[in-house]
Amino acid sequence: MPLEGPARIVSELTNRGYNAEREAVTRIAAADDPQAVLERVIERVPAEALVVSTDHVETVLEANRERGAGDSEPDANAADRASGADSASDTDADASADASTSNPPVSTGAGAEDSPADGDRSPVETKGSRSAADRSVDPEARSLEIRNDMTGQSTGTGEYGDFVSVFRDRLNRLGSKLRGRVNHRPATAIQNMPGGGEVAMVGLVNDVRSTASGHWLIELEDATGTFPWLVMKDREYVDLVDELLCDEVLAMEGTLSDDSGIAFVDSMYFPDVPRTHEPSTADRPVQAALISDVHVGSQEFMADAWNRFADWLHTEAGEAVEYLLIAGDMVEGVGVYPNQDEELDIVDIYEQYEAFSERLKQVPGDLEIVMIPGNHDAVRLAEPQPGFDEELREIMSAHAPRIVSNPSTVTIEGVSVLMYHGVSLDEVIAELPAEKASYDEPHKAMYQLLKKRHVAPQFGGHTRLAPEEKDYLIIDEVPDIFHTGHVHKLGFGKYHNVLAINSGCWQAQTDFQKSVNIDPDSGYAPIVDLDTLDVTVQKFS
Repeated sequence: MPLEGPARIVSELTNRGYNAEREAVTRIAAADDPQAVLERVIERVPAEALVVSTDHVETVLEANRERGAGDSEPDANAADRASGADSASDTDADASADASTSNPPVSTGAGAEDSPADGDRSPVETKGSRSAADRSVDPEARSLEIRNDMTGQSTGTGEYGDFVSVFRDRLNRLGSKLRGRVNHRPATAIQNMPGGGEVAMVGLVNDVRSTASGHWLIELEDATGTFPWLVMKDREYVDLVDELLCDEVLAMEGTLSDDSGIAFVDSMYFPDVPRTHEPSTADRPVQAALISDVHVGSQEFMADAWNRFADWLHTEAGEAVEYLLIAGDMVEGVGVYPNQDEELDIVDIYEQYEAFSERLKQVPGDLEIVMIPGNHDAVRLAEPQPGFDEELREIMSAHAPRIVSNPSTVTIEGVSVLMYHGVSLDEVIAELPAEKASYDEPHKAMYQLLKKRHVAPQFGGHTRLAPEEKDYLIIDEVPDIFHTGHVHKLGFGKYHNVLAINSGCWQAQTDFQKSVNIDPDSGYAPIVDLDTLDVTVQKFS
């Protein structure tokens, strides 16, 4: 079945204000007179319906069969309408045809821990390909569960006591993952211990600084006070000091000095993901598309690439994709960075979301969609970010997406996906050595967050913190997939069997990005096989 048929049908339905299930589009395109069937379907869709379903199409096709092939209802304007629709969608259809025949690049991320961000690429091979007739969209076969969504749960007032509470919660919960590994003593108790003995402490990193002799002094803080730990420059684990961020939770073991004023570090431990972690997988062949940073409203929004992506989802190659997870920045926003107004195609924030909603209508109506906000979206900048307000939810309601907070965990068919927009990645990349975290390999910065078991460990820099009754940014349970965006770079790999994916963007390079030397990876859609956790990357730019 040629791509132009589904592409034109999707475009026509979108122009009429409808979304559509993939099987519905397939059946319309396979009809003897697709345009006539499409018109009859639209005439018969209930007034309150927003999605054209397979049942709507089947009702029309069944009526046609009962009338007989020779008794089709005449439609004098069908040819004119078909010609007009074809003309209006020439650009999209040509671009879509290119996407279907040009072998977009593919990368696999199921190998070693440090899989390359843009590893060796080969022509795409369709995985788990099934005919349209075999495709299962039975809701009973699907499962989707949301955890750690703090939308509507915000209690913080921004007062000093709220910050104390959230950091105590962080220390208690992450500290519990470390206290079983060391013989922890509070800071004040260590100060009163006799010199020369062995000692261990779990605390927040309060300060890291080098000494005149080239050693490193790390100050740990717990609920009772602070205590200094000295890492000697000739110890083999001194490289770990480069990975430390203020406010993360850490455990240290060592030997007290004679006067008990300092401890010499013998070992240090992070909360970390256990090396023995075994990820869960789905019980059937099913895929999820992981994307982020759409940035509708920007002059650099890549509409053609998005159209090709939406068209591809309606084809046989994309039929196994039943879930779409969007990790923030649906729109470009207003006033996010200096002189942004000069780069806006849509200057009103509500109109930006209306335009995004129209783009979302292009994807199949039977997709399960989960969305979290990002720093360009119309929510508070401080993390955790609650999901959108009711007005914006209503604007984006046509596809009935699950709109949850940043971060949140979504479990799809047994596979847990931690979704976080990724603002803290800027800080991790700025603070750590390039070989441990860089924009060219954003997944390695994500490894650091998994190691620290916190999506935004450092407070006081670019990452804003909204104190709540508990720390929603802790990675309590180990996810099977960690999905971020924000940095506009594509990268994925595995860390202790957790698949980390930063999904690139749908925006070409802006003047602001040029000024900070960011060359974005635009128009990519990582596709995850949920039954194997293998990754393929479809390119639509």
